Amino acid sequence: MKKILKIIVLFSIVQIFSISCSDKKQSSDFAPGDGIVNAYLAGNEEMDDKSEGIGDFVAASKAVMPAVVHIKTIIKSATANNNLRQPNGTQSRSNVPVMASGSGVLISQDGYIATNNHVIENASEINVILPDKREFKAELIGRDPNTDLALLRIKAEGLPIVKLGNSDNVQIGEWVLAIGYPFSLNTTVTAGIISAKARSIGIINRQGSTNSQANSGTTANTAIESFIQTDAAINPGNSGGALVNTKGELIGINSAIASQTGSYAGYAFAIPVNLAKKILDDLKKYGSVNRGILGVAFPSPSDEQRYFKQQGIALGTVNGVYITNVMSKSAAAEAGLKEGDIIQSIDGIQLSSSTEFSERIARHRPDDVIKLSYLRDGKIRNASATLKKEAPIKAIASSNESLSQIYAKLGVSFAPLTEGQKEYFNINSGVVVTNVREGGFFDHNGIPVGTIIAYINGKPINSSKDIDLAFLSAQRGIIQVFAIAPDGSKVIFNLSLGT
Repeated sequence: MKKILKIIVLFSIVQIFSISCSDKKQSSDFAPGDGIVNAYLAGNEEMDDKSEGIGDFVAASKAVMPAVVHIKTIIKSATANNNLRQPNGTQSRSNVPVMASGSGVLISQDGYIATNNHVIENASEINVILPDKREFKAELIGRDPNTDLALLRIKAEGLPIVKLGNSDNVQIGEWVLAIGYPFSLNTTVTAGIISAKARSIGIINRQGSTNSQANSGTTANTAIESFIQTDAAINPGNSGGALVNTKGELIGINSAIASQTGSYAGYAFAIPVNLAKKILDDLKKYGSVNRGILGVAFPSPSDEQRYFKQQGIALGTVNGVYITNVMSKSAAAEAGLKEGDIIQSIDGIQLSSSTEFSERIARHRPDDVIKLSYLRDGKIRNASATLKKEAPIKAIASSNESLSQIYAKLGVSFAPLTEGQKEYFNINSGVVVTNVREGGFFDHNGIPVGTIIAYINGKPINSSKDIDLAFLSAQRGIIQVFAIAPDGSKVIFNLSLGT
């Protein structure tokens, strides 16, 4: 099992790491009129619109550095993951608390701080050190593993803040600064450009992740990844820090890096601030995230182009998100959407990928009305959909119709592994694919009979019941499957069960 867990992290050419000083893994919409938004908008008005250049870097750094804080946490051994390592790289002992470090961004003058969920997950104590060396114990207001965001608060007033930006206006090639506390150093500023937008890298809710909402039996797994990618140097400890433009405006919360070594290798990822605003606002108001659900399924980001080809749609001729299923009694069903429709815009914003689509939906709450433009039979149609409340996992898991719909879409059957198969492949968990039906997800993606499904979202699969529950609890998000092909090669793939 240990070998397989390691492979899950080491899949693909690069290794995906959450960035904090320990190997821990693992999340704000402050609406107009909210005090925090007003504080954002009021802050740093002295920033001007100089042309891009060295002067911009200096002015932006001076404006933002006072509002980026150092976060230190302590995890008691009883809650520490067995695979956690201390900052010096040694294995955590059973009775020794684990210490970890990250960054955070002050977003209100009365002490609210945005950071990553993985920075504070399982922490028994959270301490915040300001750039002026003052230290405070922080209160955890709320966290969201599905976006890797968390909201803290310290008891202080008149604090410096970072001005709010607009991540929708970010352009590829634009200069940005990353500010945080890598390797527990004092405030560090690095510069780079925006390399890409709407990236999905399969890091949220991978193995070792704890979904507090799912574990409480209240909501389903709805991981949202639509990262801003930058080549600004980001290292362990930068998690939760600020990604800002040359005007000193916050455009993202630094969250992850892609690397073969665990240190900066040119690829870093930040949560867009426009998504973060909504999540943090929910955490402030409700203590948890209040998500609106459309109720459609679509190919995972890695399979979108291949799926269009398989449907006979020439690449470059159509932009949008191909709908593979519409859930019964959902907002989408009531708006008249059908399987095979291609959603091309939400509220007038053109879509080019499912990651953009997921992020746009994730910015909304139940009862919000969204306007959709979609393509059906070669004609553009329009509809309005009133988003619904996320159904509890228990309610989902009790629905035989939902389970049958999932398996119809996947087009696959499973059976438990024999002891001989476990011994041959040197694994302790898994189910084997016994049938692949034409037209389903497994058929479209060339996943053959004999493939072993060992883990889903990092959780071991030991029986048909395990895989049923895994699909049911994740049916509104993108899930990650770790599999072993019949020839013994290791495979990681993502699939979408809807949003």
